[in-house]
Amino acid sequence: MDAKPVNGPAGSPWMDAIDVHHHIIPDFYAAELRELGGSTVLSGVDRPTWSRAGSLAMMDRQGIRAAIVSLWPGVPPLDRARSRALARRLNEYLAEFVAAGDCRFGAFAVLPFPHLDDCVAEFVHAVDVLGLDGLGLLTNYDGLYVGDRRLDPLLAEAERRRTPIFVHPAVPPATGQPAFGLPLSLYEFPFETVRLVAQLLYNGTLERFPELRIILSHGGGGVSYYADRLTYGPVINRDLADRLPDDPLAVLRRLYFDVAMCGRHALASLRLFADPERVLVGSDYPFMPESFGASIGAGVARHADLDPGWWAAVNRSNAAKLFARFPSTGE
Repeated sequence: MDAKPVNGPAGSPWMDAIDVHHHIIPDFYAAELRELGGSTVLSGVDRPTWSRAGSLAMMDRQGIRAAIVSLWPGVPPLDRARSRALARRLNEYLAEFVAAGDCRFGAFAVLPFPHLDDCVAEFVHAVDVLGLDGLGLLTNYDGLYVGDRRLDPLLAEAERRRTPIFVHPAVPPATGQPAFGLPLSLYEFPFETVRLVAQLLYNGTLERFPELRIILSHGGGGVSYYADRLTYGPVINRDLADRLPDDPLAVLRRLYFDVAMCGRHALASLRLFADPERVLVGSDYPFMPESFGASIGAGVARHADLDPGWWAAVNRSNAAKLFARFPSTGE
């Protein structure tokens, strides 16, 4: 059954949108992480309340047709057997969550890092057997970044299946950095995404796998602002010339970007840099309140005054091309 078109009330910026940055926090998952000494929130960050009904109500109010949900931070570091078991349990839960409701949800699978062979097997199972819509990754797993060649078998499978990969920042592995009494996500997450993209660019990942569909959170962090600077490696060190693609900006523009947490200045940078067909709706609900997501949407709409075609693409059609579960309903 196809999802029904959803139009927000008067004043809502979105119309029939697909939200690719939408967290869920099931009670059993939060309890499991607490038992393992972890948490669904970072230190210094308010713990949001979440329910399926709350997500649906927010989506209806905001004109969001569907959401591709993710679990943050996924599977914590565990021994192999426990990691595999938890990843399978979470992915089965996600499949049941998706199946339970009127084509309003899709889901990104989680994987049992750092056990890389098991990651590939679980990815194949999650997509081919459970029917999940994409892969949810962190920028790094205890210092193992997504562009590391040890992840090439996983990325090769994702490219072969044309499976979208949603990449969310994690706390960087460096220790001892000053926190200033602030949550690290406030300022470190954007740089963490830039850190990953620098690796993807200079490690050859985006050239080895040119058809990868990588979605960067939060407007790509600082990627659009720093894109030119990221290409200056050979100017600083001649030896980096062999590691940089011939047209690095074109390579970076193959990445996808969601607009979660993109204020007006970030949106201006993103709109100037990104391929307009690779910008996606993201709410970051419930970690960011509904009112904040609505204000981001209003900012996107203001930019759309300059280009109505850009608005239509971001609002709906870009994500519909990525996720077969939610074909475009037309303009």
